[in-house]
Amino acid sequence: MPAHSLDEALLHRALELARQSIGLASPNPYVGAVIADAHGNVVGTGTYTYAGLKHAEVLALEAAGKKARGATLYINLEPHAHQGRTPPCTDALIAAGIHRVVASMPDPNPKVSGQGFEKLRAAGVHVEVGRLEEQARRLNEAFARYIRHGTPLVTLKSAMTLDGKIAPPPATRGHDPSAAGFSGNWITGEVARAHVQELRHQSDALLVGVGTILSDNPLLTDRSGRARRRPLLRVILDSHLRLPLESRLVQSAAAERTNDVLVVCVSADEHKKEQLEQLGIRVESISAVDPDGRPDLHDILRRLGELEITSVMIEGGSTVNWSALASNLVDKVFLYYAPKILAGTDSIPFAAGAGFKPMNQAAQVKHVHLHRFGEDFAVEGYLRDPYGE
Repeated sequence: MPAHSLDEALLHRALELARQSIGLASPNPYVGAVIADAHGNVVGTGTYTYAGLKHAEVLALEAAGKKARGATLYINLEPHAHQGRTPPCTDALIAAGIHRVVASMPDPNPKVSGQGFEKLRAAGVHVEVGRLEEQARRLNEAFARYIRHGTPLVTLKSAMTLDGKIAPPPATRGHDPSAAGFSGNWITGEVARAHVQELRHQSDALLVGVGTILSDNPLLTDRSGRARRRPLLRVILDSHLRLPLESRLVQSAAAERTNDVLVVCVSADEHKKEQLEQLGIRVESISAVDPDGRPDLHDILRRLGELEITSVMIEGGSTVNWSALASNLVDKVFLYYAPKILAGTDSIPFAAGAGFKPMNQAAQVKHVHLHRFGEDFAVEGYLRDPYGE
């Protein structure tokens, strides 16, 4: 195999190893490492997990042993040269005699970016950077946003009909809020809904308004079946603590005691707050409000950053969707469309509110990717660059 093709193949393998740490590495990045000898034979691999502590390149070095001398390291992210939870990986690579490093991208942390490559080159290691960079950047975009700004990457997710409706009029939905699933009211099919669970697994937190709980009574859990280091944090915007004690979300939190539900309110009835807390719900009051008197989303994101939440997916409600867009805090969208037309002026739109006026002020989605899920499709795109200022 030509050297160029071999490099790409082994970098692809490193990226696949890095993807195996989704759900297991946050708040740190996803990193996979492959060590190959001079003949292109893989002699060691590693995948970073937060609980495992050791970095991917160190695990790969341990697997390679003496075969690491004169070998090439393939890695999706720049090896770190600073003392953190572990010693600098660059020191271990140099000591092991790694001859060449092929990396997809620099560390997005501006405080350390480039230092690892610089240290390796100073020690005589040949360093190549930039191959499969787009894939590597997409994989660690949440870490990039978090490490550069201290706030999580925000993805706005919704499912809707072709004419942009997320639900029929409330009076015609015809379901029992105490029931599970509401299968007759699903917009998209099973394939798309299964993919939503993959997006939830990739997220540290979900955020919805209490209206979503009152109308749909969802669990908001990660049902991907994949392992995760910490529970998916379920964040509920509930200005006046209307969250029902008998809701499935509250009852699941009470049963599991995983401390994974955070209710953000503006004013709280102390008795209701005490009842929720006794059931294992975290309740936090916030003084910052938006012009409509609801909890300020920017302040909430700062709080989530303090909790080391690197990514949050907004799944909730027409009002919350508009508030997020109007607040200019959405990084990307993942919008599912079913081949249905609901119509009706009273049907619930994707985003209710004043809207952007005129057209040249509309939110511009860039770098669009289209996905097909059975009969449904989805639009993925960016409103702002997670790596930007």
